[in-house]
Amino acid sequence: MRRTPVLAGAAVATAGVLHVLGRTAGSTSAERRARLPGDDLVDRPQLVTDHAITIAAPPERVWPWLTQIGWHRGGFYTPGWVDRLLFPANRPSADRLDPHLVRDLHVGDTVPDGPPGTAEYVVVEVDAPRTLVLRSTTHVPPGWGERYDARIVWTWTMTLAEPRPGTCRLHLRVRGRMSPPWFAALYVATIVPADLVMALGMLRGLRRRVEQPGTMDVVPRGPSPLS
Repeated sequence: MRRTPVLAGAAVATAGVLHVLGRTAGSTSAERRARLPGDDLVDRPQLVTDHAITIAAPPERVWPWLTQIGWHRGGFYTPGWVDRLLFPANRPSADRLDPHLVRDLHVGDTVPDGPPGTAEYVVVEVDAPRTLVLRSTTHVPPGWGERYDARIVWTWTMTLAEPRPGTCRLHLRVRGRMSPPWFAALYVATIVPADLVMALGMLRGLRRRVEQPGTMDVVPRGPSPLS
């Protein structure tokens, strides 16, 4: 009989740890306190995560990888098992830079996060090779907006700082505000712990690609970004 409260306590503690790491893993307290571009786009966010990683390359070598992200583009550099399990209809994440996908980003450009007509990000601020801010109001499950009046404002801010020559610090901040309250609670409960895998997986996958010899060679991947 004593096992039940012990197991329940362990489950609660584990969930708490996952939520803390899902919000902060890889980032420093100074990075989490910093004011970043795009913060003003989500008022009173219910969800904020900060993840960061150091890459042995200057920002200008990392930037092209950010310009080719997206559904049926370069992917999001998440682990292969994540791509296969959660996004089987998408292409595997690119291991090389692709001339069909690398681009000069401008305000108003879109980054697809699903098939056409579903989720996508819009570029709202860009300062190559230092800052990229993406915003979305489309990351709501299909039909939930009409059926439940579910709404979201969601931003990704990626900044690249150069703490010393030849390296950069890539910081990814996600901010979101959702309604109604039950929808916000659902997203906080699921997205925050998932970010421990998704966001860190993306940053580590990106670092591996940038630092691996030969991956900076631009190699064609396909005839069309959305093929």
